[in-house]
Amino acid sequence: MPAALEPPGIPSDLIERLLQAAGDAPIALVGGAVRDLLLHRVHRDPWRGLPDLDLVVASPLGASPGLLDPTAEPGPAAALRLARRLRESFGSGVVRAYREHVAYGTAELELLLPQGSVLLDLASARRETYPTPGENPEVRFGGLGDDLARRDFTINAMALRLGPGQGLGRAAAHDWCAELVDPHGGQADLEHRQLRFLHGASLRDDPTRILRGARYAARLGMKLAPQSQAQLHTTLQAWPWGWRFGDPPERAPSALGTRLRMELELLFDREAWPLALSALQDWGALLLLDPALQLEKQWGRRLAWASRFELPLLLAYVAGAADPLALAQRLQLAQKHRQVLASFLTLRQQLLNLARADSGVPAPQSPAAWSAVLESPGLRPDAVALAMACGLGPRRPLLRWLLRWRHLRAETTAADLMAQGFAQGPALGLHLRELRNQRLDQERR
Repeated sequence: MPAALEPPGIPSDLIERLLQAAGDAPIALVGGAVRDLLLHRVHRDPWRGLPDLDLVVASPLGASPGLLDPTAEPGPAAALRLARRLRESFGSGVVRAYREHVAYGTAELELLLPQGSVLLDLASARRETYPTPGENPEVRFGGLGDDLARRDFTINAMALRLGPGQGLGRAAAHDWCAELVDPHGGQADLEHRQLRFLHGASLRDDPTRILRGARYAARLGMKLAPQSQAQLHTTLQAWPWGWRFGDPPERAPSALGTRLRMELELLFDREAWPLALSALQDWGALLLLDPALQLEKQWGRRLAWASRFELPLLLAYVAGAADPLALAQRLQLAQKHRQVLASFLTLRQQLLNLARADSGVPAPQSPAAWSAVLESPGLRPDAVALAMACGLGPRRPLLRWLLRWRHLRAETTAADLMAQGFAQGPALGLHLRELRNQRLDQERR
């Protein structure tokens, strides 16, 4: 590993400013920033797409680590001290955004540099333990080794320890150097394009790690290492989390609920989701969401149609679960998306009843009759679109209603009828519906 490697997209003078502000506090570039540097890629924030530096700062030599608590000794965490110095050093003209999370010892800065905007994510080195599988960990300050040991895969458990000293190669003119810290063999795994968990309890502690693995598989062409595949299989068989399918959805641990949803949102928003979902299914990891989704073969068609109808892909994916509403509640999808799912399930049952010969419910035969079904109370246009994406039918009248029939109105308005002597009231509304039905039924001629 040559010294003084310059991260792509990050000016070397920024690293010098970081070292000046850090003083005697050890500082290191960590995680995906190091991984992407070794792949000769610019590491970018997954939500905003800007170059992103993830940095870990340790307390100066001799300072005792404390609980991640704003009231705990030894006072403000090392990362917060560095962030405040950087804010003062650069000034308001360069620091476009600044945010501290004192309880967690982290800070975020957005710097407007001549080369463009750069994000800095500063965190105090920490160690994590998981007293309860799948729940949020207990966190304490720690050293760089502790911080690397808490990560998901070996390829993200490397660091570039930054320090003063005469650089080499491209950065020879700069008075800093970088040393690769790779205690878990991440560089070798990166060369072999394999995803390997750091320890045998990785998935028990945090099952969302396998979704991050699928994102890396889609983005970087990575494969799951055999021992990691075995860990996934045994963990799913044991199911060590204090929640099972059929339990109240709101009682699921965060790693099977909200944090799982956040990983899925990133997968659909930022990755080649067909590759990521295929990887999860090949690995058997979709059992974390729902057994029906693990067995399903038609999700590609459903999501392709959902994209055409401009439906949220996560919403359309959840619709394939055995109990879509329970999964939506567990993931804490937005209320408006749960309403779409509830409407979709109502419509699905209506369409199934219409298709049954013994249901006693005659199938609609005209645009007006179909409109009466699809516009019944509680049904929504996006639920009709979702039904079509799921392959429910008959397809032609649903598509015609979605694209045209629902927009048609009677050519005579309420004002016209009132001018002809109709009084306001139920009779007026009934006559308008009859006129609209006449207009609709002209569509089949």
